[in-house]
Amino acid sequence: MTPFIRISALLLCTAMAPGLAAASYEDKYLDANGVKIRYIDAGKGEAIVLLHGGTSRLESWITPGVVENLSKDFRVIAFDARGHGKSDSPRDPALYGRQQALDVVRILDALKIDKAHIIGFSLGSSTVAQLLTLHPERFLTGVQVAGAGRSPKEANNPRIETEAAEIARDCISRSRLMRQAPAGMKPTEEEIQQRMAACRADKTFDQLATAASLRGYKDQAVTAEQMAAVKVPTMGIVGMLDHTLKDMQELKTIRPGMKLVLLEGVSHTGKTGIQSSPALVTEIRTFIAEQKASGAR
Repeated sequence: MTPFIRISALLLCTAMAPGLAAASYEDKYLDANGVKIRYIDAGKGEAIVLLHGGTSRLESWITPGVVENLSKDFRVIAFDARGHGKSDSPRDPALYGRQQALDVVRILDALKIDKAHIIGFSLGSSTVAQLLTLHPERFLTGVQVAGAGRSPKEANNPRIETEAAEIARDCISRSRLMRQAPAGMKPTEEEIQQRMAACRADKTFDQLATAASLRGYKDQAVTAEQMAAVKVPTMGIVGMLDHTLKDMQELKTIRPGMKLVLLEGVSHTGKTGIQSSPALVTEIRTFIAEQKASGAR
């Protein structure tokens, strides 16, 4: 175990205590070419935009204290991606994919922010990968959390249609849950049924819109050549138990200048999920400070 991995493992023990209330923030809304987008805007300083994962919402950054921590020194903008949370939920796959990336630019324009740090988890990380090729001039740094971006092959993987169909039918994707869970931590049938019931009880979750979002992945494809050409300073961070670990290591090969941080004992989601690891916000702060010190931006 390297010294860095050892430190990261220790940090994991200092997660937010159970029952500790998360900070609350005022909901704001933006019209993004006819799609209402809900966002929050907290703190002052250089802007950081946080993008959540698929089937999630901006609260995934609030609950573990990420927004509260970063907003002490930065202006933090987090929003529900179209089709998620309290944002509008179109059911046409053509209204996702690249449009989800362009929503970030629309928000920056509306808030009159020229450049921002962009951080995305999972689906949000695929959005970051695309944004760094579409509008690199708008970003100071880019952080890809447990998501290397979608190659043309992955963007057209038949598995995506299977998972979309499961969500449209059952509200959750059984195969997606199994695929993303670390070995030895697969959900039981009882847990799957509980998640399904909770999903159906959530009136803000539109399973048909979420299925459309998955089908829009085809419009998120980024080639290896495009990823290699990114000049914005980037960091990748992923757990050693994460199903995207290999993809993140391959991204490091494609883009050697990217800083890659591996966290021991951390998975994609669940009790050991990376968004709940305090090492995540620590590494984000360290990376941004390093770029500022180097004069890279």
